[in-house]
Amino acid sequence: MTSGGTSDAEEDKGGLRTALAGLTTRGRSFLAAGVAAAICAYVLGQSDLLRVGLLLAVLPLVCTTVLYRTRYRVAGSRRLSPARVPAGSEARVHLRMDNVSRLPTGLLMLQDRVPYVLGPRPRFVLDRVEAGGRREVSYRVRSDLRGRYPLGPLQLRLTDPFGMCELTRSFSTYDTLTVVPRVEPLPPVRLSGEAKGYGDGRQRSLALAGEDDIIPRGYRYGDDLRRVHWRLTARYGELMVRREEQPQRSRCTVLLDTRGLAYAGAGPDSAFEWAVSGTASALVHMLERGFSVRLLTDDGSSVPGEGADGFAGANQQSADAAGLMMDTLAVIDHSDGTGLSRAYDVLRGGNEGLLIAFLGDLDQEQATVLAKMRQRSGGAVAFLLDSETWVREPTDVPGPLDKSEDRLRMLREAGWTAVMVPRGAGLADLWRQADRQRTDVASTGSTAGGGGS
Repeated sequence: MTSGGTSDAEEDKGGLRTALAGLTTRGRSFLAAGVAAAICAYVLGQSDLLRVGLLLAVLPLVCTTVLYRTRYRVAGSRRLSPARVPAGSEARVHLRMDNVSRLPTGLLMLQDRVPYVLGPRPRFVLDRVEAGGRREVSYRVRSDLRGRYPLGPLQLRLTDPFGMCELTRSFSTYDTLTVVPRVEPLPPVRLSGEAKGYGDGRQRSLALAGEDDIIPRGYRYGDDLRRVHWRLTARYGELMVRREEQPQRSRCTVLLDTRGLAYAGAGPDSAFEWAVSGTASALVHMLERGFSVRLLTDDGSSVPGEGADGFAGANQQSADAAGLMMDTLAVIDHSDGTGLSRAYDVLRGGNEGLLIAFLGDLDQEQATVLAKMRQRSGGAVAFLLDSETWVREPTDVPGPLDKSEDRLRMLREAGWTAVMVPRGAGLADLWRQADRQRTDVASTGSTAGGGGS
């Protein structure tokens, strides 16, 4: 990502008042000393002292006038590498200054404006830049908090050789650094409820037999000529091919509970930030496995530009889809909602494939809504966070877990593969735990079925 602009030192943005405001401490001291000497010379009748006073007073004014009327132009640009970075990782910002005028510049002081959370404000001193020359500098930024942070505008300070005056010119453009949640690699386990398609269980639904059931389409470069349907080609006057296989793609919905009342604490190590990071990890993992993935929140909202079945994975657009969802998660915040009913309304359309939920504290009513959600999906996996255990210090006496255990039991009885998330746990281990739980439930059900036959 790059941005640029030019700063013209001959632009008039306030006249003499702007120029005089740029006097440094040295320049103001010279001016005050000159005026004082001139007054003393007038009172005492000392002509030599008057000449000294005039010299001291005129020098900063001359420097200010010359600097303000300097006729050179400077172009600046900024490049982020990368423009999207996970929380806790560093990004490098490259600045480039080009002297596009015919005159060399004097000493330049370069400063870029960055938010406090990204680190201290970078400042650079550039030596004389020859006509048509360039200078390049860089600095690093880092944030443990996800979000979108503006960088810029770039400011250029001009100074005279005597240090009497400094003038600041600002460029108009700025860039945005997006800090996305951390993504944890997940093991390739097979969770229950995966609709067969382009996932591990790949299956294609063949078109019904018979020419009347064939779904034709126009010939495309690279199609096998053996699939050309000659009768339809003669009818339409152009090459038509049989579309004999209709791929059915596995679908997955990842639900993120963002209710403010469901989480306690704040900061990069809070329960809510763990849930956001877990959601990002699950989305990327399912996209890489070829699923059509949809991000859903408790208020029923999703990613802008998302299709009816979500974003498709395992193709050249999966990286763009992951980027859009990461951008959404980078700025997601607590909602004012009190329940999960809006998310349930979105899922009421039918079989949603696999449902993965990252949930905060639940009451009896919301646990009942989640039990109904299970009926709308082919399989459901829940990661339940008890936020109070995340805000207590490890040395504190553990509180009662009866409420959380009761909600966990309700979800499992409704058919969810539910896992409690302890403080600081890794999602990869919980992902394996969910797979083992599913396997144990399946084995128990199979044994019970065999004993009854």
